[in-house]
Amino acid sequence: MNWSFQLYSARNFQPWAHVLETLARLGYAHVEGFGEAYSDPAGLRAELDRNGLTMPSGHFSMAMLEQDFHAVEHISEVLGIELVVCPWLDERERPRDAAGWRALGGRLAAIGDRAENVGLDFAWHNHDFEFMPLADGSVPLELILEAAPNIGWEIDVAWVTRAGASAIDWIEQQGNRIVAVHVKDIALDGEAREEDGWSDVGHGTIDWPWLLKALRNRTRARYFVMEHDNPADFERFARRSIEAAKNF
Repeated sequence: MNWSFQLYSARNFQPWAHVLETLARLGYAHVEGFGEAYSDPAGLRAELDRNGLTMPSGHFSMAMLEQDFHAVEHISEVLGIELVVCPWLDERERPRDAAGWRALGGRLAAIGDRAENVGLDFAWHNHDFEFMPLADGSVPLELILEAAPNIGWEIDVAWVTRAGASAIDWIEQQGNRIVAVHVKDIALDGEAREEDGWSDVGHGTIDWPWLLKALRNRTRARYFVMEHDNPADFERFARRSIEAAKNF
């Protein structure tokens, strides 16, 4: 299996040339981009090529997607990105009711249409807040996906779990929308506090062998992206995670 690595996990361990060289040596085939990594797209592409890596997916902010899509298109073309992902909505910008979440879905649908027009796929990436029921009992992620039937979903299984939701239930219900997966793990209770409670993949509480089988069988996921939101040592995380994954 060709594993990808979200460069956000290595944001504190610059330079990128060292990061990419390390990831290639450890056996990764792809990386997933994010904002800070795009400061020099041509230079980054040269480093990717030098290390035999590709960047088939990348995260872009909602503001950039709505206000400067030409830049998104240019960066994607230079880096070879095929799947554009919106990963986050600041708390101040999050809707408070079902109508607001449906409206957000409409905005994402418009971005999806624009992406499709230039040959790009588009998806939403979840955290935990999309699974918190609203006053009327509706769930924000369901409202987003209903209002934007043309976009995909990059599922972050660990955030689904942290939200108290069942990842397998969501995979069964929305598998046809899942186009990519963030492979992340949660530490045992009380452990890894200095790393915000996240774990190296395969060393935490999530049953990844079982979930990967479900994701392969029930979704359209093409990219499986290792991520840790705050590792103390990105190389340790990258190495232990891909070593564990080989035995899944």
